[in-house]
Amino acid sequence: MTAAGRPQRGGLSIGAVLAQLRSDFPDVTISKIRFLESEGLVRPARTASGYRQFTPADVERLRYVLSAQRDRYLPLKVIKEHLDAADRGSGAARPAGGAVDGVPVADHFAGAPARGLTREDVLAQAGVDRALLVELEQAGLLVPDASGRYDADAVAVARTAHAMAVHGVEPRHLRYFRAAADRELELLEQVLAPLYRQRAAGARAEETARELAALSVTLHTLLVRSGLRDIAAGRVAPR
Repeated sequence: MTAAGRPQRGGLSIGAVLAQLRSDFPDVTISKIRFLESEGLVRPARTASGYRQFTPADVERLRYVLSAQRDRYLPLKVIKEHLDAADRGSGAARPAGGAVDGVPVADHFAGAPARGLTREDVLAQAGVDRALLVELEQAGLLVPDASGRYDADAVAVARTAHAMAVHGVEPRHLRYFRAAADRELELLEQVLAPLYRQRAAGARAEETARELAALSVTLHTLLVRSGLRDIAAGRVAPR
């Protein structure tokens, strides 16, 4: 019998899948795998008695999802679109991030994730402690709605902040990122506001917003990348 309480003859148990993933993704849990299944990211077969049976292809699919979340901070909605496209035969799942030259593309900004996550959900999925979440709220990086719910991006924000803290960048320092993002949004709002006021421009406005968001983040990424090269080469003093 497996750790999940059933034989492995027809496939891998959820416990066996966890054991395979743990070496590359030490924070993954059985609850996380079940959550990804509930979101339609993986669809294991079931035995007559209801036990999950994962195939090697299911495991690789989970690896793709977990890599895309961890390395590129992609929302599940975008990851699912990539996988669905591959399933339809309209293209293979893109490398985690689906980015061009290592920078975001417009479909990363498709739609707004629904606000359905509780604080406990964010803590569990991001693998961070409550103190960090509070600090991120105080810094303005995470803003729950009136009912205390967060959208799916909150998980990526918390995970990213945690990774930066490991390198000595404390949550209070991240106010600079919030301020920079707000300045970029003010500029984009000036460009987009006339489009959104045109009733017939709904789809065009959304497409333009996605493209401008991707271009804005791309320019920011390229400028930071160039600046880091200059610092490494000693051409400018670190600020």
